[in-house]
Amino acid sequence: MAHPASVAELQDVVADARKIRALGSRHSFNDIADTAGTLIVLDRLDAAISIDRQAMTVSVSGGTRYGTLAAELQRHGFALHNLASLPHISVAGAVATATHGSGDRNGNLATAVAALELVTADGAVVTARRGDPDFDGMVVGLGALGIVSRLTLDIEPSFHVAQSVFEGLDWEQVLEKFDDVTSSAYSVSLFTDWSGEKIGQAWLKNRTDEPAVSAGLPEFFSGLPATRARHPLPGVSGSNCTQQLGLAGPWSDRLAHFRMEFTPSKGDELQSEYLVPREHAVEAIRTLRRLSGIITPLLLIGEVRTIAADQLWLSPNYGRAGIGLHFTWRQDQPAVKAILPRLEAELAPLGARPHWGKLFHAGAADLAPLYPRFADFTALAGRLDPDGKFRNAFLDRTVFSR
Repeated sequence: MAHPASVAELQDVVADARKIRALGSRHSFNDIADTAGTLIVLDRLDAAISIDRQAMTVSVSGGTRYGTLAAELQRHGFALHNLASLPHISVAGAVATATHGSGDRNGNLATAVAALELVTADGAVVTARRGDPDFDGMVVGLGALGIVSRLTLDIEPSFHVAQSVFEGLDWEQVLEKFDDVTSSAYSVSLFTDWSGEKIGQAWLKNRTDEPAVSAGLPEFFSGLPATRARHPLPGVSGSNCTQQLGLAGPWSDRLAHFRMEFTPSKGDELQSEYLVPREHAVEAIRTLRRLSGIITPLLLIGEVRTIAADQLWLSPNYGRAGIGLHFTWRQDQPAVKAILPRLEAELAPLGARPHWGKLFHAGAADLAPLYPRFADFTALAGRLDPDGKFRNAFLDRTVFSR
């Protein structure tokens, strides 16, 4: 394992390696980062967070965690458009796998990328900017194109968010007016175990500089406001979650579900997620409720979120707005892997695309028809990495083997 302390050192390691992969914050649940060669970690690169106030961008090292970046941006009066559930994840790793937060109008984290710096197979540094040829193919790169050493992200003026939690929403009411539910706040998450007639929790994150449809409501689709801080997992203290109860505060302390200074997990877990086109949202949810008999016994918690469309070639939201159907599984990998083919078969007619950083069953032959620019991506990888230095078993199985 290599921990370069400079881009020059990174270039040397990459150039000398026979096989190499980057390891981010270790929050992937499949073998996307595995390699038989050199495993490289960017945790010793200087974050070198640089804000360009005129361009409204921030430049940052790829190994920097979102929580670190968010705190620094807030200190200077700026914000990112969104955060994922965890602030602990690295910027390059989250971008490379199209990791996302929630919100009807919010693209995944990769959509904020305005430029990136990539160390390619021969050790050269390549820079690409939004609007350049192939830029949209390089952003969600799965580590197949090189090691992303630095990224430039769009920023905006800082804003405050008030987060409220409602409990026990009625499923049928929610599905009847699903668009009203997800548009009721800047970011909406629904937590469920997929059984029964009630949704466990709805987390609503309202920007205080925008009209708040759901602020101060006595109930929300039959759900009642929580009276103390909640954790998505039943029986777990809400103390490690971001501030709730409608108390407004900086975006950096509200848009993620969990606080940077706490470990969010209950313990060992596995995760899967499928992104489904928005027009099939209700049908997909009804499908999972129908399958609760096989899902719920293995589940710690499920989450439903919305994500805006984008034009990044391998983004699961390429060309379409959608919903994310997230599963946090119990630590029983054989049992989880055994039900994934059934789950994917049920969701396949709805155009479900799996999250690249989580457990899924589909191979390249299944995935290629779901992405209009899939062949363009494999061609791009062939040009930037002709000898397959960055390829591994995961990429061979899910991208290059058809």
